[in-house]
Amino acid sequence: MEFSSQKQSEQNVPPSGMQAAALPRILTFMFAFAAGLAVSTIYFAQPLLETIANEFGIPHSSIGIVITVTQACYALGLFLLVPLGDMLERRSLVIALLLLSVLGLLTAAAANHLMVLLAGVAVIGLFAVVVQVMVAFAAALAAPAERGRVLGTVTSGIVMGILLARTFAGVLTDLAGWRSVYLVSAGLMLTVAFVMYRMLPMHRENAAMLLPYPKLLQSMFRLFMEERVLRIRAALAFLLFTAFSILWTALVLPLSAPPYSLSHSAIGAFGLAGVAGALAAARAGRWADRGYGQRTTGIALAVLLASWLPIGLTGHSIFFLIIGVVALDFAVQAVHVTSQSMLMNISLESRSRLTAAYMIFYSLGSAAGSISATAIFAHWGWMGVCMLGAAVSALALLFWACTKQSGSDG
Repeated sequence: MEFSSQKQSEQNVPPSGMQAAALPRILTFMFAFAAGLAVSTIYFAQPLLETIANEFGIPHSSIGIVITVTQACYALGLFLLVPLGDMLERRSLVIALLLLSVLGLLTAAAANHLMVLLAGVAVIGLFAVVVQVMVAFAAALAAPAERGRVLGTVTSGIVMGILLARTFAGVLTDLAGWRSVYLVSAGLMLTVAFVMYRMLPMHRENAAMLLPYPKLLQSMFRLFMEERVLRIRAALAFLLFTAFSILWTALVLPLSAPPYSLSHSAIGAFGLAGVAGALAAARAGRWADRGYGQRTTGIALAVLLASWLPIGLTGHSIFFLIIGVVALDFAVQAVHVTSQSMLMNISLESRSRLTAAYMIFYSLGSAAGSISATAIFAHWGWMGVCMLGAAVSALALLFWACTKQSGSDG
């Protein structure tokens, strides 16, 4: 398949799953970069919570509402928008969602009242689901033998976007204020939309193109009821990203207070430690391709649980926190890539809906972790947050152990 700067006819693009050629690496990395940038927009606020709370007069115990609104709208977008990837032409859908994201970023940047800010982050969350449209798009264009590798690369870009969002936001806030974070991101998003328009081929899933929209949404419930792998992996996603969000939402609170009193840039730099863990797990998709999905999941969940021990020692040394962050993000990346690789092999015609159903639980977990982390910190401090994260991680490991089937990746 040739990927050129000119529009390609839909008739010239083979149906999903029938590609003979490997997906060009430059397009794989473009998917990864674009997905990482798009997903970063819903995490900018995490290292800025202290500043936003002070500017808008929000109590620290309630500031998690900014993240919760973003994640709740992200979950809504997963249900309402991502399934369209199985019905509409995917390149046009990707470009439209990217441009709508720009509107949300500009609204947040211009907010002079809390409700306007919440409206902006709601729009950002709703249309940031372009990330999952791109995941399904990349899976559809990839040859079956390389699908795990492609998904591993794209998901690595997503996780790096999540983690580097904190570094990006922290540095820009110290240089030019928190509003600059959203303004610069809007400019980058416009640039990516143009590049993606030039690079991506036109592509449509023929099997679902004539399915009415209500039936398309209804079919997600049918998939959830029929596919055991989807149900198990969705539950793991909820627990996994609850734990992930507990750490990253609350982390700014102890680091910005004495004895550390770190700047936004310094707090954001902890995202770099998370990137090391994410990169270490980038091969998880290949492990899943080789039939090691269950083994990878079990080991990663055990690492996730163990990571809370050094994280709990943050008060004694930042070094312990760095170790814990690397371990936690390795675990999250490994399980997430493995789960997506399994799901993309269930049905060629339902990739967008499978992704949407799975990611709804990811988003709900992120929202639950955000609102609970700030509330727990306000009452029981950092150790309370770590105990909550460890409890959720232990529950995830227990759930996996009870639902895994010997010799199966389900």
